[in-house]
Amino acid sequence: NVVDRAPRCTHDALHRGLDRIFKAEDREGARAAFRALCEELGGRADRALETLEAGLEDATAVLALPEKYRTRLWSTNMVQRLIEEVRRREKVIRIFPDERSPWRLLGALLAEQHEIWSTGRRWLAMDEFWEWKEAQEQGGLEQAA
Repeated sequence: NVVDRAPRCTHDALHRGLDRIFKAEDREGARAAFRALCEELGGRADRALETLEAGLEDATAVLALPEKYRTRLWSTNMVQRLIEEVRRREKVIRIFPDERSPWRLLGALLAEQHEIWSTGRRWLAMDEFWEWKEAQEQGGLEQAA
C-alpha cells in the first residue's frame, strides 16, 4: 500500500493526491497529478512516491478506455466475489480424494459462473468498445505511416 510507505504527517496530502490521480480524465491528467504530488511532497515521502510511480501505469490503465466502461472495470469486486465463492465451496470438502479433484471443482465452478455471465443480464455492452478499439488502431496505423 502506497500510504503505508509514507510518514504519517504526509498521509492527508498523499490521500488528496491519490484522489486527484485516480479521478483524472485521462492518463496524461493522471501523470500530471502525479508530478504535482511529487512536487508537493518533495522528499518527505520518497518511498511512497517510488512505489506509486512503479505501479502508476498499471493503476491508471483503465483511464485509456472510454469513460462508459471505467466505472465497471475500475474495481475488481466481481473477481474477488468469484474467488470467495470458490473458497467457500472448497472449505466444505476439507480433504480431496486425489490431486485432480480440486481442479475439477474449480473447473465446474468456473463453468457455472461462465454460464451465468453468458446468459444473464449484460454487464457490459461491448459493441461500442470494439468500435472504439478499431478507431484507436486505425489512428495508430495512420500516425505510423
